[in-house]
Amino acid sequence: MNRFFDIPSDLQHDWFGLIVLHLREALLPVLGGLLLALPLAQLCARLRWLYPPVLWVTTVLYAIPSLAFFVVLIDYTGQTELTVMIPLTVYTLVVLVPAIVDGVRSVPQETLAAATAMGFGPVRRYVQVQLPIATPAIIAGLRVATVSSISLVSVGMLIGNQGALGNLLHDAQIYNRPELAWNSVLTTAALAVLVDALLVGVRVLLTPWMPSGAAAARTRKEAAAR
Repeated sequence: MNRFFDIPSDLQHDWFGLIVLHLREALLPVLGGLLLALPLAQLCARLRWLYPPVLWVTTVLYAIPSLAFFVVLIDYTGQTELTVMIPLTVYTLVVLVPAIVDGVRSVPQETLAAATAMGFGPVRRYVQVQLPIATPAIIAGLRVATVSSISLVSVGMLIGNQGALGNLLHDAQIYNRPELAWNSVLTTAALAVLVDALLVGVRVLLTPWMPSGAAAARTRKEAAAR
């Protein structure tokens, strides 16, 4: 067990340091992607003709292998965390933009009309009416984007030990220590599960009007019985 947590000195971090580094490299791109997706999704919701080309562009960008992204960026950003985080930010858009657009479009027209009648402008209506109602869809997109980002950070090991926990996979081969690979896989999976559970908790706090999982199941059964 001691060897499981015995991190080689070439990684310049202990186990907890690698976890912090991994979360930083994974979550900052999700935050950046969300900040980009919110105004972009609002444009797509208002200008319906814009949505198909935006979705096409984000899908094409998502299809670019991360290693190819790294090769293009490395001449500009070097072997740094930024080289890893820029592609991860771009990848989140393919999930977050559709999630936000679907959530915003699900807001009833009557609700929007009432907000307009109360004097809400486009920005205020979007922030105070549409986004709160779209929260469940946005959180669902964030869950997918976050888990994906936590997984993809490990690919950064290919550009100068920028993969956080993924660097353990590289060292497992160099030092012939398979327990390092297990450490990387299990810790990454645990982080994904914990962060996903945290996002579920955030959704529950932000949307107290929504039924819990058990209550929702009972509601579906009652509806089916009718």
